[in-house]
Amino acid sequence: MVLDSLAKSLRDALKRINRSALVDDRLVEEIVKEMQRALLMADVDVGLTLEMTNNVERRAKEEPVPKNSNPRNHLIKIIYEELLRILGKPREFHVKPATLMLVGLYGQGKTTSAGKLAKFYLKHGYKVVLIAADTQRLGAYEQLEQVSSSVGASFFGIYGEKDSRKVVKQALEKYNEWDVKIIDTSGRNAIDASLTKEISDINEFVKPDEVVLVLDASIGQQAGKQAKAFNDSVKITGVFISKLDGTAKGGGALSAVASTGAPILFIGTGEHMEDMEYFNPARFLSRLLGMGDFETLMAAAKEFQKEIDESAMEKMAGGKFTLKEMYDIWDQMNKPGLFKKLFESMPMAAGGMKKDMDDQFFNDSEDKLKRYKVIMDSMTYYEMENPDEIKGSRVERIAEGSGYTTADVKELLKDYKRVKDMVKNIRGNRKILSMMKKQFKSGGLPEDFGNMPQ
Repeated sequence: MVLDSLAKSLRDALKRINRSALVDDRLVEEIVKEMQRALLMADVDVGLTLEMTNNVERRAKEEPVPKNSNPRNHLIKIIYEELLRILGKPREFHVKPATLMLVGLYGQGKTTSAGKLAKFYLKHGYKVVLIAADTQRLGAYEQLEQVSSSVGASFFGIYGEKDSRKVVKQALEKYNEWDVKIIDTSGRNAIDASLTKEISDINEFVKPDEVVLVLDASIGQQAGKQAKAFNDSVKITGVFISKLDGTAKGGGALSAVASTGAPILFIGTGEHMEDMEYFNPARFLSRLLGMGDFETLMAAAKEFQKEIDESAMEKMAGGKFTLKEMYDIWDQMNKPGLFKKLFESMPMAAGGMKKDMDDQFFNDSEDKLKRYKVIMDSMTYYEMENPDEIKGSRVERIAEGSGYTTADVKELLKDYKRVKDMVKNIRGNRKILSMMKKQFKSGGLPEDFGNMPQ
C-alpha cells in the first residue's frame, strides 16, 4: 500500500471515532491535531493542511447531524470530503488509440512509466510502439529498448542520433498505423530554454492526444512547481506520479499537483510494469482510509479469473483450494502482485490477517514463488492434493529432493494456509462486498461505515 504511514495514522483516527461513546468538541479537536500531524508527516503543504483541518473542525462543530446518520458517521463523512477536496477532481480518461508524449526532468521515471503505459495499452489489445526521443541521456536508447522488450511492445530509435525531432518524424512514418505511440522525450536537470524548445517543437509537429508530465512522488511539494512550469511551456493534459510506493512525501506530491489544477491521470504503485493504476481520487482515498475499493477489487478478480483455468476456478468456488490449485495459479499467472492487489482492495475489516499477509507473504514474493514452485515439483500428486498430510519424513524428503531446507518447506505450507484463508475471506464475506458495492455506486461513504467490523 502506498503512503503506509499516512494511511495508518488516518485509519487510527477513524477507528478512534468509531470507538468513542461521545462525539464532542474535545474529540473533534484531538482528531484534528492527529490529522495535522499525519498530513504534515506526509509532506502536505502547511497552509493546505491547516485549511483542510480547520474546515473539518468548523463543519464538525457547526453542521447539524443528518437524520439518517449519527455523530460518528457524520464526522467521518466530513473528514472524507475534506481529504477528497485536496486530492483534486478526476479527469475522464478514455482508453483508445492515441499518441502520448511523456515529458519531465531527469530522474523522474519517464522511461519506466512509458513501459507501464505500454503494458496498460497492450492489456487492452492495442498495438503499441515506444519511441526513443530521449537523445540526451546516456543509455536512454538501450533502457527504452529493454523496457519495450520486457513488456512486449515494439520499439523505435536511431542509435547515436542527437536530433529528437528526426527520430520522432521517422517513427511516425514507420508506425503510422500503430494504435498507440508513446514518445519518451529528453529531460534536463531543470526546465531551461533548450528543453522547452525541444518538447514544444515535438508537440507542434506530432500534435499528441496526451502530453503526460511524469513526476517522482519523492519530490513532494516541489511537484506543484514543476507541474505549473511544464504546463506554462507546453500544455500538459495529465500527470503521472511515479514511485508513489515507499515515499513519505507522496501526500505532498499528490496535493501539490492537484492544487495547480493539473489532472493526475496515473500513479505508479510499485517496481513491476503492472504496478500502475488510473488515479481516481475517491477510490484512492477509500483505500487509504481502509474502506476498500470495490471497482479495483472487481477488476483484479476479473483479471485473476482470466489468468487461471476454469477447473481451478471451479474448485476455488467450491471451497477446495489445495497446493495443486495454488501451483497451477502461480504457474499460469506469474503475477504475484495480483494477489496483493486483490487483498489491498478489501476493506480494513480483514484486519490482522491483512497486515500479516502484507508483512509475511508479499515481501520478496517473486523470489519466494520461484522457490516454492521448485519445492512443489518435489511433491507427489497425493501430497499436492492433501497438504495437511505433509509432515515429518515427508517434509524431509521434499526438502532433500528440491535442494532447499525443511524450514523452506514449512514456510511454503504456512503461506499456503494464508492464501487459502484469503481466498475463503474474499469468497465468503458478503457483508464486506455488499458495503463496498454500496460505497462505489454512491461515490462516497456508506452510511453504515461506522458499523464496519474493525
